Amino acid sequence: MKLKINGRPISVRFKSDAVIAQRVAAHIQRRIEEDDWLPFQSKKEALESWQKLGGIRVQVLRAYDLI
Repeated sequence: MKLKINGRPISVRFKSDAVIAQRVAAHIQRRIEEDDWLPFQSKKEALESWQKLGGIRVQVLRAYDLI
C-alpha cells in the first residue's frame, strides 16, 4: 500500500500501518513547527534516537528530509 507524506511516497504493508504513518507524520510535523524536541536535548539527539527505532518512523523522517 502506498501513501504520500510531505509529498513523498511511503510504502506500508497494511492499512493499519498507513494510519500509524499518518499519526507519526502529524507528530513530526508538530515538532518541526514548534521546534519541540523534548525530552531530548536537541533535534539531532531526537533524530538519532528515532532513527534507531527503524520502521515507519524512519520512512516518515526521510519524507521530511530529516535523515
